Amino acid sequence: MTSQTSQHVPDEQLDALPFPYSQRPFCPYEPFEKRIKSIRVLVVNDLLRDESDLSETARREWGDSAAAKLERERYISGLALDNIVNNITRLVEEPEVKVAHLSEAVEAAEEFRPEAVVLSGTLSDFDYYNPEVLRRFGAWAVRTTTPILGICGGHQLVGLCFGVPCVTLDDKEPGAQREGRSFEYQYRFIRITEPDDPIFQGIHEREAGVWQDYTTEGRILRVWQNHGLQLPRLPEGFQLLATSYLCRNQMMVKRTSGQLIYTVQFHLEKSFQDLTRNLQRVNPNLAPEERKRLLREEASARTMWAHPNESRDGRLLFENFMILALEHNRRAS
Repeated sequence: MTSQTSQHVPDEQLDALPFPYSQRPFCPYEPFEKRIKSIRVLVVNDLLRDESDLSETARREWGDSAAAKLERERYISGLALDNIVNNITRLVEEPEVKVAHLSEAVEAAEEFRPEAVVLSGTLSDFDYYNPEVLRRFGAWAVRTTTPILGICGGHQLVGLCFGVPCVTLDDKEPGAQREGRSFEYQYRFIRITEPDDPIFQGIHEREAGVWQDYTTEGRILRVWQNHGLQLPRLPEGFQLLATSYLCRNQMMVKRTSGQLIYTVQFHLEKSFQDLTRNLQRVNPNLAPEERKRLLREEASARTMWAHPNESRDGRLLFENFMILALEHNRRAS
């Protein structure tokens, strides 16, 4: 998520889009084995947290609504961080995870010495951020050799650190169009441009049944989108890995200068979204009638784009990143 308006998607963009392949419009549930024994991951909360995180622009434009805006940011950050940590704990046998806010990320990395860093999504435009927070993190990001995975706003933050600021999907400056932006929203298809990149390990092995049929046949990923900003070009030293018609830079990697940085414009951490099980896990003591009512509402809200179970695409990308991060660290040691 990349702007305050991302939670207010126009009604016409909520309609289900046609499935481009004559196959099932969902990814079936499947059991899988954890391939990663252990990894130490720093998860960075990129959302705004309190007034010290705000720029003068944010203070001026938000005015008296700043407290409510920050409360919204904290609420969304809880959901986003839970999704990311959930992926790590379900993919790794013995994970060690530390969560730190963007303003504390540099110190947390130095103290925790992670084997990988995952950057969460965002909600507000980066000109609403305290520029000193962005500067300090950027100075660390451009020199670190710790593998990084940037997700949605984290993808855009990496671009900003390497000198590429965000624009809207129709190439306007964010400050010139706070409201009424175009969005990529719901599950969408993107096209892989570099299928030989190791992040797509197994994509050529169709008989192994690792990736979805549409991925092995058409080099397509089905991913959850929710953003109104994009990186208009690749930062220097990065390679494009996946693209789409609304947003060219959907996925990129940097392997120069001893770095390993993967970023995705989409939300691969939605891999384990299962609304029914989430509802039951959040409140297992619901009265039967209340549970039925909520389940009916949930079912009526689903479209052909809502995953009834795990999404193999996002899960494989997340898992492959952590495997590559461990390999990178072993080579560097």
